[in-house]
Amino acid sequence: MQEILHQLGQLMLGSIPTICFFLILLAAYAVLVRKPLEKVLADRHARSGGAMDDAHKAIATAEAKTTDYEKRMRDARGAIFENQLAHIKQATEARDKALAEARAQAQTRIEAARAQVVQAGDEAKGQIEAGSDALSQQIIAAILPHRRERVQA
Repeated sequence: MQEILHQLGQLMLGSIPTICFFLILLAAYAVLVRKPLEKVLADRHARSGGAMDDAHKAIATAEAKTTDYEKRMRDARGAIFENQLAHIKQATEARDKALAEARAQAQTRIEAARAQVVQAGDEAKGQIEAGSDALSQQIIAAILPHRRERVQA
């Protein structure tokens, strides 16, 4: 057993230069590779993270502009709609006014025509009444021709 422990001690003693060389290599790796690599990765992450932040800001700005654009579009459509309603209302009022004037003129013409018809009817009645005496005399003379002679004799 002594011999095994002695061999183990010899192995350990022989591995000391390898362990020292390994530790030096590990320190060199940390200084020469790992630190610059971490620095490059941190810089890269900062740049890409900054780009991501810039992209998020640009997206937020675009969304704000889109919202503002949509609001202005709604306002413009509302103004157009109100303008159309006002124009339609104005046209309807003008049409109603013209229609009322036309109705008034037609009513005036109807009343004038009625007055003419009544006047013509009255004149016709007058003519009929005036002509009825003469017509009755002619009818009587035509029906009773012999009475006329007696009446005259």
